[in-house]
Amino acid sequence: MQINYKKFFNKKVILITGGTGSFGKSFLKKIINYNCEIRIFSRDELKQNELRNEINNSKLKFYLGDVRDEESVFKVTSGVDYVFHAAALKQVPSCEFFPLEAVKTNILGSKNLINCCVKSGVKKIVFLSTDKAVYPINAMGMSKALMEKTLISETRNENNLKTKMSIVRYGNVMFSRGSVIPLFLDQIKKNQEITITDKEMTRFLLSLDDAIDLVLFAISSDDNGSIFIKKAPACKILNLAEVLLKIFNKKNKIKIIGARHGEKIHETLATSAELRLSQDHKEYFKVPSDKRSLNYKSYYDVGVKKSLVNDYSSDLAKNLNNKELEKLLRSFSDIKNLL
Repeated sequence: MQINYKKFFNKKVILITGGTGSFGKSFLKKIINYNCEIRIFSRDELKQNELRNEINNSKLKFYLGDVRDEESVFKVTSGVDYVFHAAALKQVPSCEFFPLEAVKTNILGSKNLINCCVKSGVKKIVFLSTDKAVYPINAMGMSKALMEKTLISETRNENNLKTKMSIVRYGNVMFSRGSVIPLFLDQIKKNQEITITDKEMTRFLLSLDDAIDLVLFAISSDDNGSIFIKKAPACKILNLAEVLLKIFNKKNKIKIIGARHGEKIHETLATSAELRLSQDHKEYFKVPSDKRSLNYKSYYDVGVKKSLVNDYSSDLAKNLNNKELEKLLRSFSDIKNLL
């Protein structure tokens, strides 16, 4: 069903936490022409000032604060209709060295947001999660996994029923800050070696537009506690580097440097156990939350009878060949503007 988002957001107050990041800025540009107030909440005053200068619009309201501070969160959620929660510590290596900081922001900060949204009567929250929350092997993924579990747990609380909550889960977004394509482009431009951690490494290929569409799908769904996962093609990172070199007609050497702290070889967006419970929405998977109580008979006497399926991972999903990958990359303005 096609949603008229212009009508959906009409006269609404929208909050984007971590709104100065890659997702926040792109999502903001998507909805800036709608008749709504948009609040940007983050702790970086420099990035707020840069965004304020880039998009000079009276619909934009900037709030300085941190999700770790419940008082500052409560002030920004008052009067809000919809919340998009993108604030997080996202860098895997830094979270490996400072795991408690990831706990404070990604878990406790998210719980602060839920508490304040419920008190403020927010209609719906969408939490942005990551593939790293699935079979987590690093502190960032573990904190995001517990963020998901915290949200799902809160949807069982009857006092929270007026505030709906959902999760969107996706991998690294192409061309986003800190992702691999901007790194490769910078290395190509400077005639440096292209550094790859493992020649077998694979990743999903999700654009910012795809990520935004997924979030919009989740916010418009009359749902509570589900995880929404965007289907996407994948590729080997080695092939990605080779295709970029071909596009720019460069001969940079490719160097295998080994995995970084806590880095996975493949992305997994949904486990086989989740997919057994999921609903297929063509371009998305929807994984409903498990609403069973602590009555153990519900677990021991009534089980899931669906057949086993594979994980939804970047090595098992459709992998693009080099020709398909080149066509996809050439379609992005980030590439076109450099040619």
